Amino acid sequence: MKTAGNRPSLTDSAPAADLYEVINRRRDVRREFSGEEVPEKVLRRVLTAAHTAPSVGLSQPWDFVLVQDPNTRRAFREHVLAERSVFAAQLDGERAETFSKIKVEGIVESSLGIAVTYDPNRGAPEVLGRHAIADAGLYSVCLAIQNLWLAATAEGLGVGWVSFYREEFLNRLLSIPGDVRPVAWLCLGPVKELADTPDLEKHGWRKRMPLDDVLHYEAYGRSRSR
Repeated sequence: MKTAGNRPSLTDSAPAADLYEVINRRRDVRREFSGEEVPEKVLRRVLTAAHTAPSVGLSQPWDFVLVQDPNTRRAFREHVLAERSVFAAQLDGERAETFSKIKVEGIVESSLGIAVTYDPNRGAPEVLGRHAIADAGLYSVCLAIQNLWLAATAEGLGVGWVSFYREEFLNRLLSIPGDVRPVAWLCLGPVKELADTPDLEKHGWRKRMPLDDVLHYEAYGRSRSR
């Protein structure tokens, strides 16, 4: 998808972005949301991309709760900021100073929130492929989230994954059944721009590791034979 400068374009036409370009451009968005409305056709395409993700035993154990109500979003933001303070209190010195500059959410700035959940009972008890790896269903939900994220990026939208929350709180806030697990709150919406460098790298929290640092050959810890 062509862009003007570094500002993503948002249209109702089908996206034609190069996959690798989309992967490299994808960012965890916090500050850059414009607050503009997401066109319904675009939102449906993004959600359809998420819903077509592969899943263990074709269980499709995900649900998507779309949240636009400002009161709900403000309540969630207050909870998230309280949890941010809990984490910040554990930090000292330079680490605390670095974290103080990092924004961890764009809940009210984004166009809407999408809570993505995992239902372990979907397709149970005979979920093909889950008998030996109990978390395979959870992995399936993460694949749906990645599909959503890449599709949104191709559409010129930004996504931010909020993880500073207690699952019990979100269950109560959105009336999620107790046996269904909230996996992510995703902030979604048009953005003014997508940053060239991820926030955590830009602020010095962590540096991205080179690919060769995480490659192993034939067994864990074994380097390539020369």
